[in-house]
Amino acid sequence: MPLRLYNTLTRQVEPFAPLDPAGPTMYVCGPTVYNYVHIGNARGPVVFGVLAALLRRRYGGLRYARNITDVDDKINAAAKEQGVPISAITDRFAAAYREDMAALGVSGDFAPDIEPTATGHIAQMIAMCERLIADGHAYAAEGHVLFSVASFPDYGKLSRRDPEEMLAGARVDVAPYKRDPGDFVLWKPSSDDLPGWDSPWGRGRPGWHIECSAMAEAHLGQTIDIHAGGIDLQFPHHENEVAQSECAHGGRVFARWWLHNGMLNFGGAKMAKSVGNIQRVHDLVREYPPEALRYALLSAHYRQPLEWSDALIEQSVRTLDRLYGTLRDLADIEADAAIPAVIEDVLDDDLNTPQALAEVARIAAEARKAESAEEKSRLKAELLGAGSVLGLLQQDPAAWFARGVSSDDDARIQALVDERNAAKKARDFARADAIRDQLATEGVLLEDTPQGVRWKRA
Repeated sequence: MPLRLYNTLTRQVEPFAPLDPAGPTMYVCGPTVYNYVHIGNARGPVVFGVLAALLRRRYGGLRYARNITDVDDKINAAAKEQGVPISAITDRFAAAYREDMAALGVSGDFAPDIEPTATGHIAQMIAMCERLIADGHAYAAEGHVLFSVASFPDYGKLSRRDPEEMLAGARVDVAPYKRDPGDFVLWKPSSDDLPGWDSPWGRGRPGWHIECSAMAEAHLGQTIDIHAGGIDLQFPHHENEVAQSECAHGGRVFARWWLHNGMLNFGGAKMAKSVGNIQRVHDLVREYPPEALRYALLSAHYRQPLEWSDALIEQSVRTLDRLYGTLRDLADIEADAAIPAVIEDVLDDDLNTPQALAEVARIAAEARKAESAEEKSRLKAELLGAGSVLGLLQQDPAAWFARGVSSDDDARIQALVDERNAAKKARDFARADAIRDQLATEGVLLEDTPQGVRWKRA
């Protein structure tokens, strides 16, 4: 079954075929590094990381770029407030971002192989501005360079917004140097107290939109297969990328597929720093098992909103407890991971991760019922293989159940379980019940299995 992806540009699910069968290209909009990112910012890297791994399996290669925006007015404000250069802010939070994404399993085949920074591509941005001016798609005014929206008749084709409505929204407080209200900034002047670079229009810095166009062109070429990001970036950021890139490239298509992930909602509203209803990845990975956070992010289809809550995380922990418990019960069974065809099929269906997780649960349930060693080995292989394509179930079960707990405490609990077993054999049921109640109070649950009594933390 061929991979099929929903293309925001056409509003259809379409069979995917890269321009170069040996090397698809994908660009994902990355973070602006002025603070720790919230969990909503992690949905794209996690979900599109699953797509990256699929493309690498399917085509044997992938050029995947995810940028770092390291020059921005919010960064400038943070640096000015702390009295440090912007690099002190961006280096710190770019490193924190990489650490947080790695904790969520965005590594290896799930990670980008190219991570361009905006400040590393200033020359390419200036060159793109010069081409746009030369071709009549941009103009210089009072130290600014602005894109002329009127020069691109297809403006609005990605977001499907009416041009008149877009212009009406832009007419508020129109800068005097703009020819038309909808024109957007490609380059802007910098005062002495702001970071800046020399350019034909004076010392200045790039606008946000030109950054991604220049970085994508530099590393992936003029036409890329997939451009992805959050639905909140569709307009104006991605719409402006389309306009300036296609005009700078002589009308060539900029991105053949546009993929957009839905937002996370938290406390009844979209999770956003401006709203103040955020949960930072940096904090969450220290409070909960990171794999449970990853599971939660994959639990809804990427195009749909995801209701984020403590209950969702706790449910993800309990689900992984069952899955790792299954693997623990199969510890003596030899098996090499094998990806089930059904898992590849559901991921080929526009990256249907909720259905993939349902298939993982089904395989685990069959494994728990399996009787022959051969059947257990086959199902264990499928469970490990299914988990591998989602970035799940790759820990040793003992490590999963020992999370945040000392080995001394494990030994103490196991000693109590052994004492309870001995008490039951001696028909000292009062002592056995007392131990069971003590363990339950500590959040330790006992399970009767064919291999004997096992315990786990609730």
